[in-house]
Amino acid sequence: MAHPARRYNYLLGGKDNFAADRASADAIEKGMPTIRLAAMENRYFLQRAVRFLAEERGIRQFLDIGTGIPTADNTHQVAQRIDPAARIVYVDNDPIVLTHARALLTSTPEGVTAYIDADLREPRTILDDPEVRSTLDWTQPIAVMLVAVLHFIRDDEDPQGIVDTILAALPPGSYVVATHSTWEYLPAAAIEQLEAANPDGRFRARTGEQLGKLFSALDLLEPGVQSASEWWPDEASQPRPSIEDVAFNAIVGRVRATE
Repeated sequence: MAHPARRYNYLLGGKDNFAADRASADAIEKGMPTIRLAAMENRYFLQRAVRFLAEERGIRQFLDIGTGIPTADNTHQVAQRIDPAARIVYVDNDPIVLTHARALLTSTPEGVTAYIDADLREPRTILDDPEVRSTLDWTQPIAVMLVAVLHFIRDDEDPQGIVDTILAALPPGSYVVATHSTWEYLPAAAIEQLEAANPDGRFRARTGEQLGKLFSALDLLEPGVQSASEWWPDEASQPRPSIEDVAFNAIVGRVRATE
């Protein structure tokens, strides 16, 4: 069976994937020929967002959920270039990801990286994990990375409840970074092909409005819900790809102080 992390690895040009992952990705590519570009833009967005939060907002702790198989410039590498003492926890539910993470995601001597095997569908398991609790200081702001993962949470799996559980646990001044696939810019024929490649309904594209609603409890940084290719665009390679070619929305939001 195809796994999102291994399929993503294939789309990024990696070699840590199986035939089922490649077949699944190829089927998606028939409906969205720019899916490889979209995968790359998600990675670039993650890197820009981590750099922004570390440089501009002073964030030194990151909880990266659905991290995927390591590739160049992972969350800890970007953050620890800015502050070698940054602390990062990676979360994924694919044993292959964790095997690579333990081998490749090595921290600076001053900082910490940790890796746990857990599923976003069980957020309390992540939040209560001893490694997560001991690696991150929960009295200080934390940035949660939810990049290209929420679209694997079906509506019947309570995505709003999952998001709310995570947000409720975060200290004031924390941030959330998220991207989410959207089909709102795609022609009907492309959507039909993408739906055919998703027979079990595991993948759930959502509109920008739906993404914004999931994170309505946050104060979204300007410009609010935006294409992943257009967030902090001046810091990205030029020219920027179109929102139709990327077909991913993104948000960066701040946790509000409690009353």
